[in-house]
Amino acid sequence: MSDHIIRGMAANNQVRFFAGTTRDIVETARSIHNTSPVATAALGRLLTAGALMGAQCKNESDVLTLQIQCNGPIGGLTVTADAHSRVKGYVNNPNVILHANDKGKLDVAKALDLGVLSVIKDIGLKEPYVGTIALVSGEIAEDLTAYYFISEQQNTAISLGVKIDTDYSVLAAGGMIIQMLPNAEEEAITALETMLAGLPPITTLVEEAMEACGGKDASQEKMLAHMLQAI
Repeated sequence: MSDHIIRGMAANNQVRFFAGTTRDIVETARSIHNTSPVATAALGRLLTAGALMGAQCKNESDVLTLQIQCNGPIGGLTVTADAHSRVKGYVNNPNVILHANDKGKLDVAKALDLGVLSVIKDIGLKEPYVGTIALVSGEIAEDLTAYYFISEQQNTAISLGVKIDTDYSVLAAGGMIIQMLPNAEEEAITALETMLAGLPPITTLVEEAMEACGGKDASQEKMLAHMLQAI
């Protein structure tokens, strides 16, 4: 795998971030499970989230599971990740086919519809920690943002994206998790909100970085550096 994740601090240590390119992970999953485009997008977003959240684990033995149970035609998804951001996952109905949404995008929200998101953390205690919330939109990034706010009382911004090529393979995939730390001042929070409001979709950032760094086989590390400079 040539995918790459970077973590860091910003705004005088008031903000921490995790960002990654995940095209190889998502393309491998697509190939193994023979997923339709909308299923590839949904599973790819959750795999990307799992990889980024795995990078947050404090102990080598920590394992987390992201599980979505839903009423939509996709039937649900499950992803597991460890502290090294190694991920695996599956979608209940990999062959779901849907028309694009009103923005011309793959309709992941409709594929999921109503449901619940569970984050299960096995951190070596007697019982795993389980946080569960109702899906707020089915877009996965927004649902995970709500999870962090509701279950962990942490202000978090999440962006996840998967771009499908004309042959249905994965052209680009990646994500970011940005979190305000407890010492964050109002000025830093406002500046971050302003920056996020003007941020293009993560797939746009990945595609632009890919083109700037030499195409589909470009170094994922260089692409990620280019993305962060663009932000």
